[in-house]
Amino acid sequence: MQTKMAKSTKTRASKQAYVSPGQGVLPCFTLPFSGSLSPDNRWVVLSGKIPWDILVNIYQRQMRNYSTGASSINPRVVLGALIIKHICDLSDRETIEQIRENVYMQYFIGYSSFSNASPFDPSLFVELRTRLGMEQINAINERIIKFVQPPIECSKSSKTVASEKGDTNQDVIMTLADVKGDITSAHNQADQSVGQQGSVPPILCGKLIIDATVCPQDIAYPTDLNLLNDAREKSEELIDLLYEPILHGKKPRTYRRKARKQYLSEAQKKSSTSRAIRKANGKQLCFLKRNIGSIHRLLDKYQRIPLDRVQYKYLLVIQTLYDQQEQIHRERLRSIEHRIVSIHQPHVRPIVRGKRNAKVEFGAKIQVSMMNGFVFLDDLNWEAFNEGTRLMASVGKYRKRFGYYPAEVLADKIYCTRENRNLLKELGIKLRAKPLGRPSACLAVEDHVRPGERNPIEGVFGQGKTAYGMNRIKARLAHTSGSWIASILMVINLVKITGLICHALILSVRTFSAWACRVFKNRQMDESTKSNWYFAVKV
Repeated sequence: MQTKMAKSTKTRASKQAYVSPGQGVLPCFTLPFSGSLSPDNRWVVLSGKIPWDILVNIYQRQMRNYSTGASSINPRVVLGALIIKHICDLSDRETIEQIRENVYMQYFIGYSSFSNASPFDPSLFVELRTRLGMEQINAINERIIKFVQPPIECSKSSKTVASEKGDTNQDVIMTLADVKGDITSAHNQADQSVGQQGSVPPILCGKLIIDATVCPQDIAYPTDLNLLNDAREKSEELIDLLYEPILHGKKPRTYRRKARKQYLSEAQKKSSTSRAIRKANGKQLCFLKRNIGSIHRLLDKYQRIPLDRVQYKYLLVIQTLYDQQEQIHRERLRSIEHRIVSIHQPHVRPIVRGKRNAKVEFGAKIQVSMMNGFVFLDDLNWEAFNEGTRLMASVGKYRKRFGYYPAEVLADKIYCTRENRNLLKELGIKLRAKPLGRPSACLAVEDHVRPGERNPIEGVFGQGKTAYGMNRIKARLAHTSGSWIASILMVINLVKITGLICHALILSVRTFSAWACRVFKNRQMDESTKSNWYFAVKV
């Protein structure tokens, strides 16, 4: 009798076309029971101040599914749901449920009327984080900030030099090919400084604040005993999967009950000695070694490895974990390079922070730069790194974003190496940090960073970890975790933009007014045309 296949429970994505928010107003949104939206609601206010057209343009270019295949889901629905998820710090499923129940959230993502259906299946968030990675989110973040970034007054010396040379801002930047030395680290793209005679000095504008932190991953606190037990249980699953009675005959012994009993006898103790823990680790190592040998003997009977990508990855992880733990146990080591702290997320590494509440954190280490209150993700690495080796790379990225170098750099003591000080001095950038040598009264007061000057970037870290879930990244893969972290920083900038977007529009009107005045001077117009243009500019 032929059995029927189970139907998929996933809901199809919405095919509603994207409509620019410029033509939507509150009365257009239809509510049940003849209700109306409040214009003071936070989602209504945020919806009117986010540059949706810019976000949708970048999203469509990155997804690249607009030319072939079925029509894609409305980009505003996807991006709006992503913003709601991180602003409210919700899970994927809870985000969809909140949107389905909340009329203001539906207005925020671009709906024209209330709908009781889910906008899309929660699994689409995983696909979105996979395809829209950290680099793409950073590109969206930088484009948004370019749209609202107010102009910065450059240093007088740079303006004077540029005017004497008769060059514009871009012309001055393009003449920085002559260099005295490379100011970048070995693996990043910082630009080159000037040192030859007759070269144009770089334009210096703005203030760069830089710092690093760790974004802890959502994993259990790792201990050697728990890791060995998890690896042993996973090896037993692989043995059950690989064993075939006809091919292998008698099934290899695993002693899983005995191993589980010995593990629980030590793990359930309220307190234990180092000697007892070491003995329990040794027993679990013996069980794991036996299982790995059995797995290899089972695989020898196959002409082709009968494991999928995930299962084969687990096999490699538990073998690497055994090698590390065996070396630690044999040589009585306290640490080892590239130490695995989770068999399910083997990319996670321990990062020594030295904080009072958490001396070691397990997650990605990120370097963030701040300019005018906006934050940028400069670097993300799962291995611990010295922040001093990444300073000049962030300075180079600052110039690529804004077209000029920062006039001042505010950084921790760890960034202020002699090499970095010399490279910044060659560029003419002032380093606001404690000077080298013995404390001097005049230099300490002039160059030392005041306690409150670096507080903004520390506040961003606190805001992201307290309100937006940056202290517990729940993505399982390395690249999706990077997308998660970049999305949180983008949301922090979007929240700040809501108070600056009006200022940006005023600047745009002023720029348009200046252009119109130049048109009046250069073109012959009758009086009626001039009056119409003048009225349009004033409006």
